[in-house]
Amino acid sequence: MTSPPGPPGGTPAPRRRGRPARAESAEGPGTRERILAAARTEFAERGYDKTSVRGIGKAAGVDAALVHHYFGTKEQVFEAAIELTFAPALTMPEALSGGGEVGERMARFLFGVWENPVSRQPLLAVMRSALTNDTAATVLRKLIERRLLQRVAGELTVPDPEFRVQLAASHLIGIAMLRYLIKMEPVASADPEEIIAMVAPTLQRYLTQP
Repeated sequence: MTSPPGPPGGTPAPRRRGRPARAESAEGPGTRERILAAARTEFAERGYDKTSVRGIGKAAGVDAALVHHYFGTKEQVFEAAIELTFAPALTMPEALSGGGEVGERMARFLFGVWENPVSRQPLLAVMRSALTNDTAATVLRKLIERRLLQRVAGELTVPDPEFRVQLAASHLIGIAMLRYLIKMEPVASADPEEIIAMVAPTLQRYLTQP
C-alpha cells in the first residue's frame, strides 16, 4: 500500500539544483537587464573589490543565485557590465571606415564619447577598477583587445598593425586619464578641438605610415 502523505507541516521536498525558486528570485520579464543595470551601478560606485554578487542581487531585487544563473561568476558579471559600459566606444571600428584622415576620425570619435557625461562617468569607474584590481584589469584588457583593437588593426595595411593600434590607443587613454581622471591642467580645461588638432597627426602616423 502507498503510505499516506505526511502532515502539512512536515519536511518539504528537497529543492532541485539550478535556477532558484521563482518566489525567491523575483524572476520575470527584464530580469537579466535589471541585474546587469544593477551590476553596472554597483561596480561604478563601489569598485571591483567591494562589489559582491550578493550585493548586485540585492540592488536588483533578486536572489544572488539568480545572478549566478544568468551571468556565472563575479568576473563574468563584471565582463558583461563593462561591455555595456563600453558599448559607445565599441562602435569605433565602424566610425573609422568613413572618409577623411583616420587619425582625426579616431581622436574625434573617442573624445566625443569621453566628453559626453552619460558615457564618461561609467568609463571612469571601470578605469578605476582596472587600476586597482588585477582581475578587473584582465577582463578590461581582453574586452578592448577582442572587441576594439583587433577589429581596427584588421582594417590597416601597415606592418605590425596591432602594435600600431595599441600605440594610438595608449596615446588617447593617457590623455583621457590626465583630462578626466587626474584632471591635470592645462589638459583638463583645454578645448577638445585643440587637443584633437594636436594629436590627430600623431595618430595618423601610427596608423598609416609604413
